[in-house]
Amino acid sequence: MLKVLKFHLRIAQDRMKQIADKHKSDRKFAVGDLVYVKLQSYKQVFVAARSNEKLAPKYFGPFPVIDTVGAVAYKLLLPAYSKIHNVFHVFQLKKHIGNAITSTDLPSNTNEVLAVKEPELIMDRMTVKRRGQAVTKVLVKWKHQLPEDATWEFYFDLCKKFPNFYS
Repeated sequence: MLKVLKFHLRIAQDRMKQIADKHKSDRKFAVGDLVYVKLQSYKQVFVAARSNEKLAPKYFGPFPVIDTVGAVAYKLLLPAYSKIHNVFHVFQLKKHIGNAITSTDLPSNTNEVLAVKEPELIMDRMTVKRRGQAVTKVLVKWKHQLPEDATWEFYFDLCKKFPNFYS
């Protein structure tokens, strides 16, 4: 019975691997190749904070590969002002093809890179139900952002995250 179970388990694992490998692409880069780096600005806020993340560029570069780190990681030659680590997984890189250099530089302005959201003032309030209880939601205008970019936040969460903010 144990041999039969191991046999069927092995067949199932092989089938799952085959299906998963269909969607993978084998990427390899040589030292000196130009590659683009994928930064997800909606997740990596401290790297590339933008007012509209959907329209922000996804890939930055091209940057030359200076070394391989293991089988699936590469070290890139990034500018001195960049605030990110220079080793990337192969799936975060895209090969530069052609002769035309279209550069999207990494954010260099320290205010833009380190733009941490801080509340400036509360523009509006409303009461909503959260988990069966009435709670207050506030419309927060953030520092260094336009009033159109104000967001609705739970007042309790806002006070917990920013204890020195009083409004």
